[in-house]
Amino acid sequence: MKSGLAALAAVILWSSLAALATLLTEIPPFLKTGIGLLLGSLIALPLVRFDIKKLKVSWKTLLLGVYGLFGYHAALFIALQNAPSVQANLVNYLWPLLIILLAPLFIKTSKLTARIVFASLIGFAGAAIAVLSGGANGGGFEVGYIFALIAAVVWATYSLGTKVVAEFPTAVVGVFAFVAGILALASHWLFEERAEIVLSDWPLLLALGVGPLGAAFYFWDYALKHGNAQQVGLLSFLTPLLSTALLVLASGSTVSPLLLVSALLIIGGALLGRQRQS
Repeated sequence: MKSGLAALAAVILWSSLAALATLLTEIPPFLKTGIGLLLGSLIALPLVRFDIKKLKVSWKTLLLGVYGLFGYHAALFIALQNAPSVQANLVNYLWPLLIILLAPLFIKTSKLTARIVFASLIGFAGAAIAVLSGGANGGGFEVGYIFALIAAVVWATYSLGTKVVAEFPTAVVGVFAFVAGILALASHWLFEERAEIVLSDWPLLLALGVGPLGAAFYFWDYALKHGNAQQVGLLSFLTPLLSTALLVLASGSTVSPLLLVSALLIIGGALLGRQRQS
């Protein structure tokens, strides 16, 4: 599988997260995340033909994985609880830009060219328009924006960090998800009110675990291992666009001109930023 297709698959799956979350609003964020990550961790078993010994990983790599999967979601959910959701998501969507801009700090062969900077700014502008076209208005400075920025930094540095630690099989992402899921459930127990999960919620939770909190991580890891980090980062600018589009379809709203403009900017930025892999 080509790295570009794997990255696109991850982007499409992640784009379903917001739509699925709106259908599971009665389930607290950490509980929802914990269940989703634990379900997603099961995908690793068939990848190693159910030989758990093949999932051994160093403590350093495990800490990086848990830092990424748990740290990102913890910061993002805190952000969404303490700031207007649309604006917090906009700050969170700095992570594709940060992957491109921080790549030279992690990968010696990556270079920050004027073309990459310009293309990433175009993509970011498109992402901003896509999110802001939702019509929500934010207030002044709130602590939630700090956590949204932390989330962006965590995911960008985790993604780049996987390219500099000792190489590990993509199936090991399941170990990351399992440990992160346990931490999420522990966070639910400590910080959230108990919630009852009804039978009709489980198909949606299964979709959440198999998709944006499961297979997406494996696709993303594969793309980063076999592709150019900057190109993958540019492609990820499609995430806010597709996520907004799915929300429009789910809510029955009409597609606004701003959304169409954002599509042109995001796709144009990704195309402009394409270059030969270093």
